[in-house]
Amino acid sequence: MEVNVVEHDFRVGGKWQYTMKMPDGNEFVTEGVYKVIIEFEKIFSSADFRPMTEGVEIQALFEEDGDNTNFTFNVVHATEEYRRQQEDLGFMSGWGSVFDNLEDVVSNFEG
Repeated sequence: MEVNVVEHDFRVGGKWQYTMKMPDGNEFVTEGVYKVIIEFEKIFSSADFRPMTEGVEIQALFEEDGDNTNFTFNVVHATEEYRRQQEDLGFMSGWGSVFDNLEDVVSNFEG
């Protein structure tokens, strides 16, 4: 899907919003507010992925490991029940495809 950046204010308290037109013509809206940004260490943000997921926190953690960077990504749901519901709807496979694509992009830069 093509991504349209509506807003991206990369600072603590800054808002971000992207939209994507789905194959069925509906619009998928993702948005949140940056809560924590520590350069080379971590980025935390609230996140809503409407119409499917709302009220989660996404966490990107970076750890130096010699010439490499270890990357950990967490999605924190408000309750265990909500997490299970999201997994049943395919939440994990959706994020899996994001990171598969990221791996392809990064490998192209390695030359």
